[in-house]
Amino acid sequence: MNSATFDALCVAPTTTLHAALARLDATAQGILLVTDADGVLLRTVTDGDLRRATLAGLPGDAPLSALPAHAPHTVGLHASQRDVVALMDAQRIDHVPVVDAAGRAVDLVTRRELTQRVWLSSPHLGEDEAALVQEAFSSNWIAPLGPHVDAFEREVAALVGVPHAAATSSGTAALHLGLRLLGVGPGDVVLCSSLTFVASANPIKQLGATPVFVDSEPQGWNLSPQALKRALHTLRGEGITPKAAVVVNLYGQSAEMDAIVPLLDEFGVPMLEDAAESLGAFYHGRPSGSFGRLAVFSFNGNKIITTSGGGMLVGRDADLIAHARKLSTQAREPARHYEHIEDGYNYRLSNVLAGIGRGQLRVLQQRVQARREVFAHYREALAGVAGLRWMAEPAGHQSTRWLSAFVLEGDDAQQRRDALLDFLERHNVEARPVWKPMHLQPLYAGSRYFPHAAGQDVSRALFEGGICLPSGSNLGVAQRQRVCELVVRGLALPLRSAA
Repeated sequence: MNSATFDALCVAPTTTLHAALARLDATAQGILLVTDADGVLLRTVTDGDLRRATLAGLPGDAPLSALPAHAPHTVGLHASQRDVVALMDAQRIDHVPVVDAAGRAVDLVTRRELTQRVWLSSPHLGEDEAALVQEAFSSNWIAPLGPHVDAFEREVAALVGVPHAAATSSGTAALHLGLRLLGVGPGDVVLCSSLTFVASANPIKQLGATPVFVDSEPQGWNLSPQALKRALHTLRGEGITPKAAVVVNLYGQSAEMDAIVPLLDEFGVPMLEDAAESLGAFYHGRPSGSFGRLAVFSFNGNKIITTSGGGMLVGRDADLIAHARKLSTQAREPARHYEHIEDGYNYRLSNVLAGIGRGQLRVLQQRVQARREVFAHYREALAGVAGLRWMAEPAGHQSTRWLSAFVLEGDDAQQRRDALLDFLERHNVEARPVWKPMHLQPLYAGSRYFPHAAGQDVSRALFEGGICLPSGSNLGVAQRQRVCELVVRGLALPLRSAA
């Protein structure tokens, strides 16, 4: 429902029964909102109300104000979807108007839309996954390891343009292994993008090291080379050489590697490239995940391709990847008995899930293109919305647009962000804030942080005003249009409800 449709549902109490019936037919929503001159909701009218009025002998030219008084069942602006459903069920109704503090009608939620969830990023299966999984069952390769795992590793490595890969049970497991293989341990310092999911930082802490967080740059939202340079020089002045740097490729877009790689090389800091969200992206023609000493991908259920749960550690150093395989299988030594000289983990991917991944990998480019089309649709449809800035795709980048993200700007950005998220959820659309930066997380309170520039905390501003819209490659045109219409209405809502 767009703004024009909602406005068409609002009628004056002087509207005749005949006119109201015609409006019901024209709007096809099954309800009208009777409002006074100030927009205050007086009552609702359904076709049932009009039929009962006719049976009671009211003429067609009688005004709606002649109907028996009926207080509307409403919710306020802060009502959740659960509140709406509870009211619908309790009153046995299929429409719930939303009113502001002054009682003015500003929105309408229907039961029909509550049965049509729009997900943020749902799995999108192709035609080959089932056959490959069946192959695993038929061959009885159900346990971790197996021919699908071996093939999946080769196929991902070839796609990224690196010679070696080790499949893991999750992207987080791959991050943990990668940091350990780079020698990270107690007392070390590790640089890390602040604007990321907590999985990028937690393995640093779990290995006993200290994370130092680095801000984003304003255009592409990834690690700020300017802040990184200042962090490296500051730490060197303190006699500290970071053991590693976790550089995140945010929302399917590579960081500015032409600036970042030389800086890290100059200071002797190996990069663990967190490409969890960016499989299929390119930076100046080179695949995301091919820049770090090691790199990590995720195949979680919401990623561009999925194995249900899984990850991959890739790199050019055969010894490091071989060590990763050993550590991920409980660090067992090549002996007849179970021999262990170092501690390991149960981090390997199952052969069944690798079969899913192989099928998904075959449609990766189609999935990337579909997500880019979703983003392009949003950007075009919402081009006229003031104060909305999309995550840019700088020159030389080809993003997967894993998530379509924008930031609201202005002093009230966070308030508007929260109001829009509440509004979308009330209409059964899943949207999320941009990641809350690590330097703002209670878990990492007191950690060192290098902003993009003095007085310019880019990550904080992106979090406070940032929203990720539904972005799945299986998102239909009608769903995209519904999201766009809701975004426009949701952003206008504070103005509509102003006292």
